[in-house]
Amino acid sequence: IKLEMPTINLDGEVTVLATVPEVVQSLKSCAMAWQKLISTVLEEQLEKVPQGNGPLAEIDLWREKNATLSALTEQIKLPEAQKILEILQEADSECVQDLQIVLSDLRKHHMEAQDNVKFLSTLERHLKNLTTGTGADVISNTIPSLLNALRMVWIMSRHYNKDERMFPFLERIAWAISTRVYKVVDLDTLFKEDTAAAKIKIAEAKTTLEQWKKCYFTTCIQVEESGSERYWKFDVKRLFERTDYMVSICQDLHDIFQVTEELYNVFIPELVTVTANPKHIDALRRGVKAVISPMEELIFDPFSMESADDWISVMEEFREDVLVENIKQIFVQNLKDPPLYKNHPPVAGAISWSRSLFYRIKHTIVRFQEVEELLTTEHGREVKQIYLQVAKKMKEYEDQKYRQWRERTEQMLPLLLKDTLLTVSSVTEEPVTTKKRVRFTVNFSPVLRETIIETKYMEQLGLPVPEIARYVALQEDKYLRYTSKLKPMLDRYHKLMETVNEAETKLLDNYIQELWRILKSGHKRLTWNSLGIGEFIVQCTQAIGKFELLVHQIHNISEDISSKLQFIESTNLFKFPCSKNGDKLPGAKEFFDYVKCERAKDVEHMVRKYSAIPPLLIEVEGRVANTNSGKSPKLASYYTYWENRIYQVLTQLIVKNLQVFNAAVLANVPLLQIEAVLSVPEITLQPNASEIDEMTVQCIQDCVEVTKHFIRWMHGTCIECPPQHVKTDEVVTFSFYSDVSQSPLMIEQAVLITQNVHKLLASLCKCLNQWKRYDLLWKSDKGAVLDRLAAENPACVIFDEQLQFYMKVAQEVTQQPLIKDEQFIRLQLVPLAFAVQENAKGWVMSLGKLLNELVREELFRLQDEIQVG
Repeated sequence: IKLEMPTINLDGEVTVLATVPEVVQSLKSCAMAWQKLISTVLEEQLEKVPQGNGPLAEIDLWREKNATLSALTEQIKLPEAQKILEILQEADSECVQDLQIVLSDLRKHHMEAQDNVKFLSTLERHLKNLTTGTGADVISNTIPSLLNALRMVWIMSRHYNKDERMFPFLERIAWAISTRVYKVVDLDTLFKEDTAAAKIKIAEAKTTLEQWKKCYFTTCIQVEESGSERYWKFDVKRLFERTDYMVSICQDLHDIFQVTEELYNVFIPELVTVTANPKHIDALRRGVKAVISPMEELIFDPFSMESADDWISVMEEFREDVLVENIKQIFVQNLKDPPLYKNHPPVAGAISWSRSLFYRIKHTIVRFQEVEELLTTEHGREVKQIYLQVAKKMKEYEDQKYRQWRERTEQMLPLLLKDTLLTVSSVTEEPVTTKKRVRFTVNFSPVLRETIIETKYMEQLGLPVPEIARYVALQEDKYLRYTSKLKPMLDRYHKLMETVNEAETKLLDNYIQELWRILKSGHKRLTWNSLGIGEFIVQCTQAIGKFELLVHQIHNISEDISSKLQFIESTNLFKFPCSKNGDKLPGAKEFFDYVKCERAKDVEHMVRKYSAIPPLLIEVEGRVANTNSGKSPKLASYYTYWENRIYQVLTQLIVKNLQVFNAAVLANVPLLQIEAVLSVPEITLQPNASEIDEMTVQCIQDCVEVTKHFIRWMHGTCIECPPQHVKTDEVVTFSFYSDVSQSPLMIEQAVLITQNVHKLLASLCKCLNQWKRYDLLWKSDKGAVLDRLAAENPACVIFDEQLQFYMKVAQEVTQQPLIKDEQFIRLQLVPLAFAVQENAKGWVMSLGKLLNELVREELFRLQDEIQVG
């Protein structure tokens, strides 16, 4: 489309040309032609509609409008056209006003087309996927992105934010989705495909159609939440009418394939078990094929809403055909293990299941009979024959189940009612030590409970039940009441017996025997027909409560005794002194004396705890035997139990403390100090190694002898043994010492400690050997050495060498390490170094004195010679 330009020369000023009549007249004619052309083009563009039902056709329409209107707009913007308008405006021509109105419309429609193309182009990629996608999954993945883009268009566009624009566009999208799904499903080939593949294709198609609706409503909510003043309030019925209908068709198609698959995969192989004539198998296989054959030969489009009635008829016929087959399949497949309704017993539940299947199949056949022509066809006769076979098998199945149940009930029920109330895991003649392991259980047979339920449901099914079964069913509440009381009662008893140890079992033997005597009647005498069950439960509950109270009292006392034994066992018998004045450690004797003193204090506390145990046992005696002598024969084994516990505690006490002491000996933390001294002619430890060994052994012995303070009890009592006068001047006290001191663990630890201390002392003595290089200082006879030196009358240089040597020794010893820490002992070398230094100084003094004497003699001799001369 091209605007015609005037041939007149327009060179010159606008104001000048506007005064030339010929120019103005020519331009008027031109403006009128432009007005007519633009008006015509606008009318044509406004009348145009998309060439197709899809959304891409609408985009193409706006693109075409934009191209046409852009061409006119660009021509109007040319300098020549603008000058023409200016001249006419200057000339105040009337035609220019009409032209300006048309040009204003042109600009408005051009801006709309341009804006629509810009926003709709953002949808083009999604719409092409929607229109040409290869599968339903591609379409399904595109829909969310497409609707999100549409939401942005609605918010930002100046023209597609109105119902009259957006709703038709959404209708085109719905048409595109339904059309594409239709092509993907392809009914012409669908029933020729593999059943599994066809099911997947139908499922994907249905999901796609449902997703379109779901995503639409999600977008509606998002539009409202975005703060837009305009919401999506479109005609939902009109928008989704076709896609919703297609969803229902897809569901029907999926059901068809599902049933077909089940019939082929499950039903046909099992058909032999219910078919009297095996030849019927092939006929029924053909029947299955015939069920779906109408689908392959449809003369109408199921997805067309105009064919809805035809499709309903086809599906009704299919369901009628399939139902009989499907019921037969379910019946055959579950014969041995039928699915039961909730809380239904096995037999009545199986009969109810069989009847429900029969009623479903019967309903179909009744509908067949209402339309006689359905049963007169060959296929109809086959369906009827299958129905008769299945109905016969179902009746036989029900009769067999009922007959077997009645016979079993009449035989078993009298025997079950003669069962005793309780059973035990072992006989009551077992030794008393094993009685705590015997468990009572309520002997209410699950078969009896099941029979009660079966009876109630059999009566609901209208089947006659034996009189004894009806009688038992009427007693159900009573049986439930008894069992609900017996079970927690026995649980309470078992829980209580689990808390009783072997010693307490012997202690409470009489009480347990009495409790067993009461419980035994439920195990030996009372049956579920007895009248005294309620009284038996009350009597047992009272006896268990009384026994429970006694056990709790004994346990409280036992815990008190155990806490005292725990105090004894956890006592530290090797408390070491803290170092005084920083590095100043106690000497060996001071160390061991401190340990002994602290131990004596702790032993006093331990003995007090030990002495408090017999009164507690006498308290137990009072509760069990009603005496307080401390020597009741009924408690003899209980006294022995606690005496054994005390022995174990004392053994652990000694062994653990010796282990702690041994660890302290081996640890590199000095606890005491000894000195290295010069005891001419030897270098020794002070105290010496044998004395430290003796102190260590004595410390260990004192630790073990702690047990002498724990006096043994007289046999069969908790009374301490009095001192025994063996001879006139010899008294023997029976304590735990004689037993604990023989413990292999204790002996092992004692030997280990003495060995470790001995090794340590040997190592310390060995480190003193390096000081023996100075032993000539005190081992040499100083007088003889000096006399010999004086006789030789050596030169002064010899004296100088000797003096330098001894002075060097005196200085050297002060530079040696004077403290050595090894394991738990600190060795002080200061006394030894001082002694060596003093010896070296003594030699210096002696040599100086000798030198002085020799020099004086020589001086006097020279003086005498001078005087003589």
